[in-house]
Amino acid sequence: MIVNALSIDVEEYYHGLEFEAAVPAHERCLLPSRVEKSVEVVLDVLAHHGTRATFFIVGNVAEAHPAMVERIARAGHELACHSYRHELVSRQSAEEFRADVQRAKRSVEEIVGQRVIGFRAPNYSIGPEQDWAYDVLLDEGFLYDSSSYPVHHDRYGDPRAPRFVHEIRRKGSRSLIEFPVGTARVGYVNLPVGGGGFFRLFPTSWIARGILRENRRWQRPMMFYFHPWELDPDQPRVPMRPIDRFRHYVNLAHHRAKVDALLHRVRFSSAREVLGFG
Repeated sequence: MIVNALSIDVEEYYHGLEFEAAVPAHERCLLPSRVEKSVEVVLDVLAHHGTRATFFIVGNVAEAHPAMVERIARAGHELACHSYRHELVSRQSAEEFRADVQRAKRSVEEIVGQRVIGFRAPNYSIGPEQDWAYDVLLDEGFLYDSSSYPVHHDRYGDPRAPRFVHEIRRKGSRSLIEFPVGTARVGYVNLPVGGGGFFRLFPTSWIARGILRENRRWQRPMMFYFHPWELDPDQPRVPMRPIDRFRHYVNLAHHRAKVDALLHRVRFSSAREVLGFG
């Protein structure tokens, strides 16, 4: 059976673009932190299934909660980088992006004493116009990136992008591997089976069948992700536009059960192990 990659984007519930539109920046930082509680729920679920995962963690979240980062590492999971400030790459220059990832990588490595080799951009914000970001990641010592989601979406994604693991940059003997978030190809359309809001909307059985179908068809691993805050239905509710409220809060109460069901049907491990980086 193909082993797929399971990833968790460790950020606060208010890091999403829905909160950015609803709450001014100077007020968002005053919202109560809930990341430790929600990460504990994730760790319990993974321990129950004996599953290892990759935790892409925001650097300033790691600095604020070092004991949480240490617990993740002690449980045998991979720590990876999800930027320092959770700022979209598309809003940064190459110099700003380099400084951000340097600080984020160092923050996590200093806590756990291990090399960080994986990166994921907030909101999958490395698009065709941010192609320069791959050179930065390669220069900064990353071995793989997972910022590509080959789907049609109003905020991110490129349906023309390769759907499976591939080399995206090479400089001499050094290379950067891209591990896209999972999609299932039906006709000429890539359907999202890699997690996020799509997973909260669609039946778990449909998502699991899509992943396993692609495993059998192509004999290639898929990348799946979710956020700890998606397992926290008691998080604060703030006034939002209807579409943003739907996107952020829909089906939170059922998400833990959906993750349980998926892990029961599909085999997962960390991206580091799936890619053979040890």
